[in-house]
Amino acid sequence: MKIKNLILAALLALSTAAVSSCGSSNQLTVAVPNDTTNEARALLRLEEQGIIKLKDGVGITATIKDIAENPHNIKFNEVEAAQLPNILKDVDYAVINSNYAIEAGINPVKDSLATEGSSSAYSNIIAVKEGSENTDKVKALVAALSSQKVADYISEKYDGAVVSTVENPTDGYDSSVDYGALAGTTITVAASPTPHAEILAIAKDILAEKNITLAVTEFTDYIQPNNVVDSGEFDANYFQHKPYLDDFNEQNGTKLVSVAAIHVEPMGVYGGKQSSLDAISK
Repeated sequence: MKIKNLILAALLALSTAAVSSCGSSNQLTVAVPNDTTNEARALLRLEEQGIIKLKDGVGITATIKDIAENPHNIKFNEVEAAQLPNILKDVDYAVINSNYAIEAGINPVKDSLATEGSSSAYSNIIAVKEGSENTDKVKALVAALSSQKVADYISEKYDGAVVSTVENPTDGYDSSVDYGALAGTTITVAASPTPHAEILAIAKDILAEKNITLAVTEFTDYIQPNNVVDSGEFDANYFQHKPYLDDFNEQNGTKLVSVAAIHVEPMGVYGGKQSSLDAISK
């Protein structure tokens, strides 16, 4: 009788485990960027949608450990930002930066289930080494990227997936710069491929009118573009927003500064296994 009871208990335990396992397989998964500032940005977007609630005061340093309320029992996967489009099919939802969505052939305007506003707090900036902010090279680069021609290109090319944040576009040139002295020189910029290098191509044409060469080198990571500017190997970079730069400086002891905000890439919530937000909006 004891053996029979033990067998029944074991079978009951296995049955309970199977039910528990089945239940966990239905748990919704949401992938978010794993770098400090973009993870917080993603979580803040989800909070705005009423999907989660964060601890008071965490702001742009929030991580999944700062989630105070998770009423849908969502499992959060922290993933390298550039890889989020690749794993979208394996999760219910992912919060993705527009630049990575565009590179993956995802249309941020049509495919996003929820998109943040074009907050200038996350504008992508031109960053240079501290002390070089007022050199003619930097001012010429800023003027070209702050031009109406670039703003128009962003509007026409990306149709809302990337938004210009330049408040007073220039004609492409800065009257305080001695363009004659810069003629024949090269400005070196480290940039992400999309949309930064594409936008820089327009600035390149503007600077070429003054016989200035804009040499753009594309990087696919978020570390080297800051390192090569801090070392003096490059004049500037164009790939990040200021919260990320501030965190990078603090973590790495670099001394880089923002000299202009050019555009913002609204972050969106995209459906993987889910085609709408219904599963997390009830």
